[in-house]
Amino acid sequence: MLAPVLLIAVALYATFAVLRAIQQFFHQRKNARALGCQPPRRAANGFLGIPGFLRMARSVREKRWLYYLLEQYQLNGTTFTANLFGRTMVMTIEPENLKALLATQFNDFGLGTRHREFYPLLGDGIFTLDGAGWSHARALLRPQFTKDQVADLALLDDHVSRLIDMLPKDRSGFDIQTLFYCLTMDSATHFLFGESVGSLLPPSSSSAPSVLEKSTGGAQGFAEAFNLAQDYLAARSRAQDLYWAVNPRRYRGAIKKVHDLVDNYVRLALESRSKNRQEKQENTRYIFLQALAAETQDPKVLRDNLLNILLAGRDTTASLLSSTFYLLARHPNVWQKLRQIVIGEFGDSRRPVADITHAKLKDIPYLRYVLNETLRLYPPVPLNFRVAMVNTSLPVGGGPDQRAPVYVKKDTLVGYNVFAMHRRKDLWGEDAHVFRPERWEENAKRGWEYLPFNGGPRICLGQQYALTEASYTLVKLMQHFDTLENADPHVGDDPVLVSTLTMSHDRGVLIRLYSSED
Repeated sequence: MLAPVLLIAVALYATFAVLRAIQQFFHQRKNARALGCQPPRRAANGFLGIPGFLRMARSVREKRWLYYLLEQYQLNGTTFTANLFGRTMVMTIEPENLKALLATQFNDFGLGTRHREFYPLLGDGIFTLDGAGWSHARALLRPQFTKDQVADLALLDDHVSRLIDMLPKDRSGFDIQTLFYCLTMDSATHFLFGESVGSLLPPSSSSAPSVLEKSTGGAQGFAEAFNLAQDYLAARSRAQDLYWAVNPRRYRGAIKKVHDLVDNYVRLALESRSKNRQEKQENTRYIFLQALAAETQDPKVLRDNLLNILLAGRDTTASLLSSTFYLLARHPNVWQKLRQIVIGEFGDSRRPVADITHAKLKDIPYLRYVLNETLRLYPPVPLNFRVAMVNTSLPVGGGPDQRAPVYVKKDTLVGYNVFAMHRRKDLWGEDAHVFRPERWEENAKRGWEYLPFNGGPRICLGQQYALTEASYTLVKLMQHFDTLENADPHVGDDPVLVSTLTMSHDRGVLIRLYSSED
């Protein structure tokens, strides 16, 4: 008797589900018409998008994911939809759409499942939160990025000098990307914790191991754990709703190493608050963690915010510096032109004529053009996405000419690709793929077609910090070395790019850097 009742119940439920789906379809179509929307082009991804997903997964394994996505825009236009396991995604590289996503319709879009995907490492911070939580985190961090903090070049100088000392003196080739990641790890941890992890220093010779060595196996161990955790975060992000399935023991172990070290610095900062006022006044150098601890004494809030800023402060700047030297090594005319300007302004390491200051760095237009052009071709964060929080629309991309609005129903993922947008010939000219800093002298006023640091309310807080660090490092290296050469045997090939949370060069950046006077 139970079986027929069960079959009737299943049939009724299935009928109800079908009728509800039909009702929602017509309701969404009515909404789309009311907004004047037309459907965008649809990528041919096969049944439920499975063949397309497999092609994308293969491109990730082969480390050509960014180029694969660039090809998809060339095939399907600047805005299109793609099916991923039955879920429709909107993909766009239209500046008007990015302006809507990030600014004018900011409240219509959120981060979707990112909080759950990234939470194990980054917790509750500006990169994982939406709404009131994000607003509170940003308000907490904004005062820590004032001009005075950004302009503290004395802190950076020791680390850059150490990097210069490590460079080979025999004109041999080496990978400068590895050193840049060490440099930015040291400078970022020094700025954040008040103490560098010492990636550019030799292992401690002390008989008593430091907290760093005990918790992570030294600076290299910490960097490796931080990198590994990020790799898994990127995999969780690509898995979308199945993010929870990416949770291996190596990932959890890497997170524990990172948390153990940061928790130690948080504990020391909170303990220092109990010391007397005189001791605090004697330490005149700004320390991010201590300033943050004056606003909140919650250890988890402090750890989460430190890790969010460490991710941005270390990886994006290292990516920018690495790509800058990748390009300069292949464009010696740009290297020589910029170096002549730098030496004219500051002198070289043997004959300095002026101090390097934040203000003077900003007053060298061609230095800014070089960095801008590098950020255009190799943005450190090449891919991003938002999820519709309500039924809404994007300004363009629909219809045969792709100029009509596009309807975006609630929970739809919208991916945007800065790497591909920065290479559009209709926006940047026929030479959009060419490294040519002079284009910024011809037209330095750019809008939403140029987004290396995101835009709108979530624009990068550390933008000036990253540009200042990159500018100072580049100037100091130019003062010490007059010759930069490419040492990569893969001449003429496009670089192999790895995109996890940020972009890096898979084969490194192999160069020779020396002074002809030596």
